Amino acid sequence: MVRFDDVWLTYPAAGGRGGAAAPDVLREVSFEIPEGGFRWVIGPSGAGKTSLLKLIYLALLPSRGRIDLLGVSPAGLARRDLALLRRRIGVVYQDFRLLRHLSAFDNVALPMRLARRNEAQVAADVGEILRWVGLSEKAGSRPDELAGGEQQRIAIARAVVSRPKLLVADEPTGNLDEEQAARLMMLITALNRLGTTVLVATHNLALVGRYPAPRLELAAGRLVPAGRLVAHG
Repeated sequence: MVRFDDVWLTYPAAGGRGGAAAPDVLREVSFEIPEGGFRWVIGPSGAGKTSLLKLIYLALLPSRGRIDLLGVSPAGLARRDLALLRRRIGVVYQDFRLLRHLSAFDNVALPMRLARRNEAQVAADVGEILRWVGLSEKAGSRPDELAGGEQQRIAIARAVVSRPKLLVADEPTGNLDEEQAARLMMLITALNRLGTTVLVATHNLALVGRYPAPRLELAAGRLVPAGRLVAHG
């Protein structure tokens, strides 16, 4: 379950103390997603989509308001407990964030190893997910030996290999062709049917149309009320 209650986010002002006040990136954001729900996050560039996702995967904490994730309020959690909560959240970043010195296999295996899974289970699960994303033959390749779309698929495999309770994806199909995007959406919707709560931010409204689900639409840092969608440039 994900709940935002009157959440605001303001980035620190440029130049630190005494500088001009920074604008609010998110304002009065309130919504609730039940356990196992699926939501698209849409809106024009600069609307606050990535900032909203950063709050959900705990890269940021709100300036005001309350957030509950998977039945827990992150506010006031000890560092260790915050790290444990993060491990229950799978994240697909826009910029992939693969570790350049690790092979594709080891990048995907990283969250399982951090959770201290045994190596037999790691090998089985990582091998399975690499087959699913069509990159078994690239298991030993480092990120700089992979094309952009292949890096995207490795990043997606890493996010889902541990079967997270919450999956957050920021433009996950941006570097994929239509066939691979459809394959990815099959994987994401399969995880959702198994109980994973999913949020996907995208500019691709055709993709949203092919996989109908409720939308969180942002404009200028605020949620647009249902039925009042804004045009995208």
